[in-house]
Amino acid sequence: MELGRLEYLQALVTEFQVTDSTEAKEQVLANLANFAYDPSNYEYLRQLQVLDLFLDMLTEDNETLVEFAMGGLCNLCLDKTNKEYILEANGVEPIINCLSSSNEETVMSAVTTLMFLTTPRSRAQTAALPVVECMLRFSLSANTRLSNLASIFLQDYCSPPQVEEARNLSKHTAVGIPLPKD
Repeated sequence: MELGRLEYLQALVTEFQVTDSTEAKEQVLANLANFAYDPSNYEYLRQLQVLDLFLDMLTEDNETLVEFAMGGLCNLCLDKTNKEYILEANGVEPIINCLSSSNEETVMSAVTTLMFLTTPRSRAQTAALPVVECMLRFSLSANTRLSNLASIFLQDYCSPPQVEEARNLSKHTAVGIPLPKD
């Protein structure tokens, strides 16, 4: 008997919740993140509270779970309803915390997600001074993907005075968010 889309996604969520296997959790979360790419799944994923699952996984110690959760949020946040949900669920802070990940894909998804979440109302959070400082550092990275993405963030989501203020602050501090490993 063939499962419908909702039932299949429910089975994945249930498997994630009941399994004790880290490998199985990683595989299920990767599948959910992939399903989050398809807009026809958005309503089902909201219904199954997968956005909360992804947000909860951002604080895990397991870098693979964080990577897949961040990727899932990145896939979901172009949708207006999902974007509003993430913003109202205080999702920006854990996403910003993912900028310090040593996993390149997690960082790339976090930067992209911050871009997608930026609205006139959320800009104070998504483009806060520490984020702008981080993007300045990333824009100097030898990693072309990261450098280009950070440069776009600075150009399209930050005002010139914000960038200048972050540049001036960066000159006076030795503390910063580390670049991800290649």
